[in-house]
Amino acid sequence: MKKVFATLTVLAMLTFGSVAVMAQEEAQAAPEATEQVQDEAVEAAEAPAAEEVEAPAEEEGGLVALHKTLKTKFIEGGAGFMAATLLCLVFGLALCIERIIYLSLSKTNTKALLQDIEKALNENGLEAALEVCRNTRGPVASIFYQGLSRYNEGVDVVEKTVASYGGVQLGLLEKNLSWISLFISIAPSLGFLGTIIGMIEAFDKIQQVGDISATVVAGGIKVALLTTLLGLIIAIILQLFYNYILSVIEGLVNEMEDSSISLLDIVVEYDKKNKK
Repeated sequence: MKKVFATLTVLAMLTFGSVAVMAQEEAQAAPEATEQVQDEAVEAAEAPAAEEVEAPAEEEGGLVALHKTLKTKFIEGGAGFMAATLLCLVFGLALCIERIIYLSLSKTNTKALLQDIEKALNENGLEAALEVCRNTRGPVASIFYQGLSRYNEGVDVVEKTVASYGGVQLGLLEKNLSWISLFISIAPSLGFLGTIIGMIEAFDKIQQVGDISATVVAGGIKVALLTTLLGLIIAIILQLFYNYILSVIEGLVNEMEDSSISLLDIVVEYDKKNKK
């Protein structure tokens, strides 16, 4: 009986000890698990913020990398020729913008102008029509003013004056186009000149080394290709602006010719009324 009691006592002590150890381990593991869960939650909360911060940083890094790449290629192409070619773009674009602004200000509502001139002639006479032309901006109004100012010399003189002064206004519309065309031609020419110089440098290096290898000629060929590329890009950009300006001038010239014919018809009708 004592043996049984002793055996049960030992088993109870072992069971209680194992339970206590397991409880202690669980108690120690609980804070660690809680800390791990909290750390995961914090990382999950900080992850979007980190991504949001990194996204602009990546974009900024891309712009910086692009700027560095362009700067490096500009220097590798030869600062002298690349800068001269780039000046063609700067001056050419300045002239193109000036022409576009001038042509935009030269546009006139010719139908409304003709109606106002006809109304002024019929109601208040020649001086009122001249006043309408003076108060209107654009080459069409200037042509009308020059033609009407010669009305007292005859309708034929009015027609010749309109035609002559139309040529003057056409010259003003086409002002500086020759310079834009010059920069379009110079830009690729400077690029080709850089190409020739780059090839000469490449052959000089071959002559000095006495051997043909990619390492020896790579620098000169790179200069040749970069200067030619920049010159062609600039020429293409300026050519697009040049053709747009020409199309605007063509539209203005057609409008000037059509409105001049309408003005002569109005003058003829007014002259007939005065003779009656």
